[in-house]
Amino acid sequence: RFPKGVPWVRYHGVYKDLQINIVWPGKDTLFGVDSVGTVSASLVTYASIQALKPDLIINAGTAGGFKAKEAGIGDVFLASDVAFHDRRIPIPVFDQYGIGARKTFSTPNLLNELGLKIGKLSSGDSLDMSPQDEALILANETTLKDMEGAAVAYVADLLSVPVIFLKAVTDIVDGNKPTPAEFLQNLVAVSAALDKAVTEVLDFLNGKCLSEL
Repeated sequence: RFPKGVPWVRYHGVYKDLQINIVWPGKDTLFGVDSVGTVSASLVTYASIQALKPDLIINAGTAGGFKAKEAGIGDVFLASDVAFHDRRIPIPVFDQYGIGARKTFSTPNLLNELGLKIGKLSSGDSLDMSPQDEALILANETTLKDMEGAAVAYVADLLSVPVIFLKAVTDIVDGNKPTPAEFLQNLVAVSAALDKAVTEVLDFLNGKCLSEL
């Protein structure tokens, strides 16, 4: 059970042989908008692991993509690595802690079977990209930019739960269109592409153990 008063929403059911829980952070209780960002993602991931004891987490969502890394609108990626791009701590070792670079759970058979693209994911709490963010993103050879993934990875790693990241590209970060407008323009169509990819992943997972992924 989740704590009383939180806006987090859980749907659950059975698909084929899989017990599935879908959890999202819900609407912010003060502002009434979707609870995006790393703080909500961390809290919901921790609470979900504690309450539901999952064998595997799938962090499915949208992201900005970099055309320099061959990302296009509607492409669905499996993230190979995650990191933060807005936690700048210019002290030895703390700088690497701030970036928090991690490899994701390896799923070579899933990758080959579904033919998904693969790339590095970078996370931060701003929709835009400051010059400092951009420098770290480029240094990390990032393909995708979101606002949750690295936080989910941190909590899952802390509690030893494997997690995979499916990210569908809604906007081109290094393109010539304003990010908010491009994101909203493509959200519906890209969400449909993500829905299709998640279903294919679930079909692949059904009947398999983690070592077979």
